[in-house]
Amino acid sequence: MKIAEDKVVSVNYHLTASKNNGPEELVEQTSVEKPFVFICGFGQLLPDFESNLSGKVLGDKFDFRITAEKGYGVIEKDYIVKVNKEAFMIEGKFDDERVKLNEDIAMHDQDGNQLIGKVIEIAEAHVTMDFNHPLAGHDLHFVGEVLEVRDATPEELDHGHVHGEHGHHH
Repeated sequence: MKIAEDKVVSVNYHLTASKNNGPEELVEQTSVEKPFVFICGFGQLLPDFESNLSGKVLGDKFDFRITAEKGYGVIEKDYIVKVNKEAFMIEGKFDDERVKLNEDIAMHDQDGNQLIGKVIEIAEAHVTMDFNHPLAGHDLHFVGEVLEVRDATPEELDHGHVHGEHGHHH
């Protein structure tokens, strides 16, 4: 059975990323015991990830790259913002337990949507945060193997996720 839309796919891979043609660094590694499992064609994954796997079958190996532009995008300077330190005050005191350099902090925009920002500078009056995706600006390199391809069940298609082993449990 080939990887195609509405198929449950199980893969084992390692993902490395590089920035500006620099060295590749390991970002994520799955295993045969804990593979990455998904339903193909639901638009939940990078389109180039799915297209590079499309047509592969059980046992096929893969080795492909996705550019930053087609992955998580380039670094957007507009997503690096200075937030007034008052936003991090608790009972009149700056929250230095939570707000530390290189820490990710959950915040909300004016519409109540949750955003994750990395603290990149703590200054006298503000905290500079980077709200770009952590892999923005990185070229991605996936190397792995197809472990399983099967038809998604009607319930999985209805729910939009894989059930059972390595999937979602209700």
